[in-house]
Amino acid sequence: MEKHSDINSLTNKLEKINSLKVEKNKNLAEFASFKVGGPTDIFLTPQNIEAVKKLMPSVIESKLPYFILGKGSNLIISDKGYRGIIIYTGELNSYQIESNLIKAQTGLELEEIADLALENSLSGFEFAAGIPGSLGGALFMNAGAYGGEIKDVILKAEFVDQNGQLIELDKSDLKLAYRTSILQEDNPDWIAVNVSLELKKSAPAKIKAKMEDLHQRRWSKQPMELPSAGSIFKRPPGHYTGPLIEKAKMKGYQIGGAQVSTKHAGFIVNKGNASSEDIINLIEKVKEEVYKISGVHLEVEPRFLGEF
Repeated sequence: MEKHSDINSLTNKLEKINSLKVEKNKNLAEFASFKVGGPTDIFLTPQNIEAVKKLMPSVIESKLPYFILGKGSNLIISDKGYRGIIIYTGELNSYQIESNLIKAQTGLELEEIADLALENSLSGFEFAAGIPGSLGGALFMNAGAYGGEIKDVILKAEFVDQNGQLIELDKSDLKLAYRTSILQEDNPDWIAVNVSLELKKSAPAKIKAKMEDLHQRRWSKQPMELPSAGSIFKRPPGHYTGPLIEKAKMKGYQIGGAQVSTKHAGFIVNKGNASSEDIINLIEKVKEEVYKISGVHLEVEPRFLGEF
């Protein structure tokens, strides 16, 4: 009962903040690329950075757990949902372009930024054109594909800390490495709000050709037509995940509505009615069979949210 009154008291306080949408018991499945997940107690949608700065002190003071959600493309959300506060950054989507620099808010999708770069004859972001997800999520995990990574093009980033203060860090302070960043290493409670990207001038036709080539390669090799969380396992040193899973005869293996993709064994897909429990059970089964046949411990790449 006490928690219920805490939630009501907090929502009453948050509803007074300008440009902040406050919702209760919102289902999270629509915000995850896997299309699974239950409800959260409080769902906050700040429409500008000022709202982010104002909401943080109240969230911290409430002592309720909170989670920063972007496009949910590297996330597995529990069927039971999340007991706490979701801060959704999907509406932080403004940008500025000056010469070869793009300063973009973190709710922008990577595909949108790649299109902006193309429109402005800027090269270097082509690798990210087909990665599903937001700029904030890409920074969080130093997203990469086809030989490119966010750390190759980032100049600096801005964050809102727990006190609602804006902090700017240069690339050298962001601790960007394989699928990690300062947001994972030191400051998971910060909210990334702006990223400055430094690109290079190039001919639009050349940029477009590269984007189309990578798009074609991705769609021909990966199960882009079905809900997933991208590559389900990190690449183990000295191995490729797909062949390890194939060797363990797990390609196409299915539990409930979750299946190891028949197109690329490094992906688990939602065939339409998967639960998070199906996905977790399938992940564990794959890890077990791969270890049995090759002695390799697979490490899951997406994050888990909620009670499992």
